[in-house]
Amino acid sequence: MRLLSMSASEKERTSFVCKRVMDQEEASVSVVEEEEEEDEDEEEVNMELGPLVPLKDHLDLDKDDVSLRRWKEQLLGDVDTTKLGETVEPEVTILNLAILAPGRPDLVLSIPFVPDDKGYAFVLKDGSTYSFRFSFTVSNNIVSGLKYSHTIWKTGVRVENQKVMLGTFSPRQEPYTHKAEEDTTPSGMFARGSYSAKLKFVDDDGKVYLDMRYSFEIRKGW
Repeated sequence: MRLLSMSASEKERTSFVCKRVMDQEEASVSVVEEEEEEDEDEEEVNMELGPLVPLKDHLDLDKDDVSLRRWKEQLLGDVDTTKLGETVEPEVTILNLAILAPGRPDLVLSIPFVPDDKGYAFVLKDGSTYSFRFSFTVSNNIVSGLKYSHTIWKTGVRVENQKVMLGTFSPRQEPYTHKAEEDTTPSGMFARGSYSAKLKFVDDDGKVYLDMRYSFEIRKGW
């Protein structure tokens, strides 16, 4: 998950007048634009996948295929097969998100986020290096093609739209973790301020495990 950096030339072309011209009418229009962009992004090609099968039944399929059986054992890892039930649907729970910044303690945020008095889930310093880390659990069945999308807007203008494929995961008690690539927040007067964002986790079957909106702030200091 990352934010787009603002180049020096872009800062020069941005006038101070543009910074000040914001009224309620523009704010309402920006919300509509955000929703339209989301609709466009979610229009993806639908794939017809095979029916979901309980994990217990998966293990019984193709018993005589040695290579396939080994692949299943490798995928399942330390799953206790004696405790598997008949549940078909996998379940993914996003536990938390941690903000990692050099020289600062990790900021671990439970999900859903709890905003502060200003409505912000967290604050980032402009021009600072940071990265995000997710923790999540998988239960009941194998989740195939788990991915997340992260979209960010500033004053109604989309500045980031990232989609990341995480992969296929087997159920287990120990949480999985994913660390995003390190990035740098934009800097300068025009980069500071309030941002709105949407974070969504979905699998190949189109099942949504998290669809969360939140706001954060970029400011001059932590």
